[in-house]
Amino acid sequence: MKHFPIFMAVQGKRIVVAGGGEAAVAKLRLLLKTEAVIEVYAGDADDLIRTWAGEGRLRLVPRDAVADDLRDAVLVYAAYEDAVRDADLAAAGASVGALVNIVDNLDDSAFITPAIVDRDPVTIAIGTEGAAPVLARAIKADLEERLPTALGTLARVGKLFRPLAERLRPGRARRDFWSDYYFEKGPEVLARHGVDALDGALADLVFDHMAREGRTGHVHLVGAGPGDPDLLTLKARKTLHEADVVIHDQLVSPEVLELARREAIIIETGKKGFGPSFKQEDINALMVEHAKTGAQVVRLKAGDPGVFGRLDEELDALNDADISWSIVPGITAATAAVAQIGQSFTKRGRNSAVRLMTGHDVNGFAEQDWRSLAAPGEVAAIYMGKRSARFFQGRLLMHGAAPLTPVTIVEKASRTDGQTIETTLAELPSAVDGIEGAAVILYGLAPREAAKVAQNLNTKEQAK
Repeated sequence: MKHFPIFMAVQGKRIVVAGGGEAAVAKLRLLLKTEAVIEVYAGDADDLIRTWAGEGRLRLVPRDAVADDLRDAVLVYAAYEDAVRDADLAAAGASVGALVNIVDNLDDSAFITPAIVDRDPVTIAIGTEGAAPVLARAIKADLEERLPTALGTLARVGKLFRPLAERLRPGRARRDFWSDYYFEKGPEVLARHGVDALDGALADLVFDHMAREGRTGHVHLVGAGPGDPDLLTLKARKTLHEADVVIHDQLVSPEVLELARREAIIIETGKKGFGPSFKQEDINALMVEHAKTGAQVVRLKAGDPGVFGRLDEELDALNDADISWSIVPGITAATAAVAQIGQSFTKRGRNSAVRLMTGHDVNGFAEQDWRSLAAPGEVAAIYMGKRSARFFQGRLLMHGAAPLTPVTIVEKASRTDGQTIETTLAELPSAVDGIEGAAVILYGLAPREAAKVAQNLNTKEQAK
């Protein structure tokens, strides 16, 4: 982040614009929405600027600005549209400690102006550090469509009631009240009865929330998906955003964790096969402990909580503690991995079933029905299989599996820092060497393009 976004206090303070052409007019359209004192320095000003000056909306000085004009200005815009004059103004501003933005010159500006969605007093700033202004405008247009114009009215009325709302307990009680106001009661009253009815409705709502008992704690067991935050379900996003406490596995990606509220308590409970692990009973105790305080707890699991996630143990612990719970499923890593290589787990004429398997269980390397798995055309997704790769290979070869059976290893499925390794059963142990991240081994499947090449070669060989 090269530019740190802030909201600067400008009420009653000077903002200087140097220049009177199109660039100055464009900036002034935005600046005139503020409560700042606007001063424009231009020997030849656009007619619209002169009109604004005549209306008393800004002060027009018919000459170029000098260093003394910039002193004590909170912001200065160099909008002469002349590189030399703009650079001179920026130097003059620096000499008196003023922040200067040179219009359309990112590198030499002390600050930049973001794209803005205005629902005064709700203001949304969108910046791309000059890299993609078209993208910023597209995001702005999308938000303009999504956010109702009445949002500003609700916020202005709500601001007056903050002292009364502060009688509610800090944290969840206040958030529930404001959520009720902004997304339920407020829009309903405004639409039906108009702005004059908001005061009474808001007061009633405050007292209604004061009379409520504290919210009961609850645990949401949420699938975080394979890592790409775009693969998180809408329900998972909403639940994560509302959480007071997030207890997550080590495999949950940082991008997914970024979707949690900044105020939420984030607790990592890492687990590694055959390595140091956070004990399951300690994870259970954490969920119960926080839920008993009335917190909304998200137990965030990579992939899907019901696939090798020890879900039953956690549900049993919650039931024993009389804690309510719900499950939000996620996209499991195997699904993401097979999609990444352009294949399907099942195919007519090849296999009518697929197995999701674990490389190890509580007793060590996991035993399977090796004879049926070794049959031609069988497909399996092996989780946590890096350390057990040689064990799997030996068992399958012993039961008749073809050494050239295709195998694909997908590390960090769906993530940009992952990799896909195409191999065979014969080469599987060496293929997993050096893989550090979480990986799914797809037995019986090759990447789609590689599979096509192999099929063509087999067809030619048979023709001979």
